[in-house]
Amino acid sequence: MNIRNIQSHQEMLSLIPASGRSYVLLYKKGAEASECSYKSIGEALNDLKDLQVLAADVNNVRDIHPVYELTSAPSLLVFEGTKYVKTVKGCNDKGFYKSLFKNAMFSATVRTDGKPPKRVTVYSTPTCSWCTTLKTHLKKHGVRYQEIDVSRDEAAAKAMVAKSGQQGVPQTDINGHMIIGFDKNKINSLLEIKQNV
Repeated sequence: MNIRNIQSHQEMLSLIPASGRSYVLLYKKGAEASECSYKSIGEALNDLKDLQVLAADVNNVRDIHPVYELTSAPSLLVFEGTKYVKTVKGCNDKGFYKSLFKNAMFSATVRTDGKPPKRVTVYSTPTCSWCTTLKTHLKKHGVRYQEIDVSRDEAAAKAMVAKSGQQGVPQTDINGHMIIGFDKNKINSLLEIKQNV
């Protein structure tokens, strides 16, 4: 099980790499939801050997949650490099965590033109068939993206609506440009994906 227990905020900061995505689980040992989350994350990590999640038991470690204004456990903190991005609260099943971790590990093919890869965020829900079509299209073309399940993340859902003025999914944020639905031509244009003629 690739869960590494930590004892302080300082230790957490020292272990988070400068690039890539990292995760820190704040849990309360002995609490049902926390035990569920810890177990599900551990099971997801068994299939993903190259990933480690940091974990802090809030019974003993009291200097992390105030920094991120968290009042409940379990909470999974998500970092891009050393920047705090979001929190996934509550217990989710192994499949949810595995999907979250795999999407983070999905690497783009290296661009030969030297341009930095585009920053792509897909807002979706598990029951949305167009979301699946969109993600399949991005993977097919080697596009690295972050997926946010707005059915589980209320703050992200509000942020999405604030950006686009729309509630429906999928929505794709490509370097700050919002695309509503699976608009293949617009997505291909912004991501410089060559159209099949």
